[in-house]
Parts: sequence; structure tokens; C-alpha cells
Amino acid sequence: MARAEQYDIDLKRFWQDPYPDLAKMRERAAVVYVPQLQAYLITRRDDIFCEEKRVEVFSSEQPDGLMVQLMGENMMRKDGDAHMQERRAIFPTVSPKTVRDHWLAQFQALTQDVLEQLVPKGGCDLVRDYAMVVSGEALKRITGLTNLTAYEMDQVSQHMIDGCANYAGDGEVERRCQVATDRIDACISDRLAQPLDPDDRSLLAVQQRAGLRDAAIRANIKLAISGGQNEPRDAIAGTIWALLRHRDQLAEVLSGRVPWMQAFEEYARWISPIGMSPRRVAKPYTLQGASLQPEDRVFLMYGSGNRDERIFARPDVFDLHRDCSAAISFGAGPHFCAGAWLSKALISQVALPMLFEAVEDLRLAGDTQFGGWAFRGPITVPIAWSPKPD
Repeated sequence: MARAEQYDIDLKRFWQDPYPDLAKMRERAAVVYVPQLQAYLITRRDDIFCEEKRVEVFSSEQPDGLMVQLMGENMMRKDGDAHMQERRAIFPTVSPKTVRDHWLAQFQALTQDVLEQLVPKGGCDLVRDYAMVVSGEALKRITGLTNLTAYEMDQVSQHMIDGCANYAGDGEVERRCQVATDRIDACISDRLAQPLDPDDRSLLAVQQRAGLRDAAIRANIKLAISGGQNEPRDAIAGTIWALLRHRDQLAEVLSGRVPWMQAFEEYARWISPIGMSPRRVAKPYTLQGASLQPEDRVFLMYGSGNRDERIFARPDVFDLHRDCSAAISFGAGPHFCAGAWLSKALISQVALPMLFEAVEDLRLAGDTQFGGWAFRGPITVPIAWSPKPD
């Protein structure tokens, strides 16, 4: 069998907008080799959905991978029983019941506090001043790292994300990532030095009660921060931006004809905040004629699969009437995002509706720039509004 076809990218252009290249990759072959990323990319939705479940071939265990080197061996980098043991340990934090009965009210209260400070200003950067703060405040509580500020949470998350996607080997990016992980470790140590409330549902507390090793607790908290800050932040800001760009569809949401959850799910399909997940090939395998060998690096390109023309009609269009059930925004298989219910609640039940309820005439007030391919979202979204009359 032949090795996969090579596809070259311009890294800067791919970061600015990966979708044209991803469409060409989907058209060309089931798997392509991108030398600039030193990885094989699987870009079609059904291939990703099926192959992600073959953990005996596409292993999450990557002892030499960037994430393990920089953050430690978290549960995302484990398969089988080792993965499930740690997933069960964190379930008391992330279960739908805990989200409904414990976290939702806290999310509403912290978002109300953010809005009380923000609304009188009449405008802001939606990413920096609203989405980032709401996401960061929520994640402080979820992780148990209440000794970080929301802005610090966002900073350490971004620096870890950059480090884990640093396939070009930029030394400064790696340094910032190391500073971030050191800061998180210091905060974890400070919190562990204090008695934890027996009713505490945070990741720190439930992992400790489950008897996980200190290294696993730290690595899993870093994992939660690396995905649990940027994904809600980018989805909150991005969904609001998309609705303000599509006022007819916004009107349907505000009237109640289309639920907020549908708006979030269609945005996450259209511009996937988490665009890919890496895997290591564990044994020889052939995917639709392309030969993969042990230790090959494979990227499951969720953001590409969510725009697969074989599955979604007009995939490059934001359409709230679309059936999103085939989307893989949270992954597929045993590594389906453990925090999915937390994210859905924070975004669709709290951050989106509460902003629109708090102000009138919410509108875009400047240009918006997006960036990223492994993680993608708006960098800045200027907005303005009118205060609601008393």
C-alpha cells in the first residue's frame, strides 16, 4: 500500500483561515500528509467518527507528545481502563445532574455579576470583557482554583494551548507554556494545603477524594483548563457574533422559535472551537488505500469533519435550521468531551440568553478577526448596546 498523498500548507494562512485547505484535503483523499505539521490529517467526518473509536490503532497514549511533555500525562492521553478510571473519578464534577443541581445557579450568579459591571459601559470587546471573564470565573469554580483570577485563567489556558500546538518548535511559545504550567502547579499546591470542603464538587476535590495520584490530579486540571477556558470563551463570543451577523436568525432565537442550544450547536459545527485532536498510530493500518505506520502522528480534524460536504448541505453557511446531530464538535468515541454538559449549560442556558436579556439594541461595532486551526475562535469582537429603560 502507498503512503498518504502529501499536501503542503502555508502555516500563517492556515492559522488565519484553515477551511479552504481543509476542503481541498477532503476532496483529495481520506488522509493526507502535511509536512509543515509533521502529521497525517484525517479530514472527512465519517472517517473521523469511525476511526477515533479504534483506540488499538489510533492511540491517545503519546508519551513523547507535546501535551504530555508540557502538561503531564492526563486522562486524554490514556486509553482503555486507565482512561475510564480517571473519567469515572471526575464524573461527580461533570455529570448532567451536578451541572443542573450544583453549577447552573453558580454560572447564573457569576454572569449576573459580570453584566452588572459591564452594562453601564454601553460597549465592550465581547471576547475580552464578557466571554473571557464568564468562562474564566466558571472554570475557577469547576477546577477548584479559586486562587486564580479570570484573566489569569485565560492567560494560562492560552499559553498551554499554544504550547500544545507548537509543532514548529518555537522556543518562546514553549517558555510561556512552562511558565503557565508552573503557575497552575503553584495554585494547586496552595489549594491542597488547605482543607477541602466535603461538599466541594470541584475537579480538585473529587479527584482527591477518588484517591488519584498527585501527578494525575495536576495533569487533569491542566487538561480541563486548556480546553475548558477557550472553548466556552470562543463559543460564547463566536455565537453572539454569528447571530449579530445573521439578524433574521437572531430574531428567531429571541422569539423562542429556535432554542439557544441550537444556535450554540450550529456555531460549534460551523467554526469548531476545538478543531482537532492528535493521535499516535500504534500498529500498521491502511485507511482507504493510505498506509499508516507505527509512531506516525495523526490529527483528527473535527473542524473539517463538521464542514464535510458529504454530510452537511452548504456546510460553509451558518444555518440555525440545520440538523446538527451528525456534528463532532465534542469528538466521538471514548474520548468524547467529558465537560460537554458543563459547556452546553454555561453557553446556551446562561451566557447567551443573559446578555441579550440585559441590554437592548446589541450590535457589532467594528471588525472581527478569527484565528487558529487546532483551536479556533474570534480574537476581538467590538460590540455596543443601549441600556434597557428603567
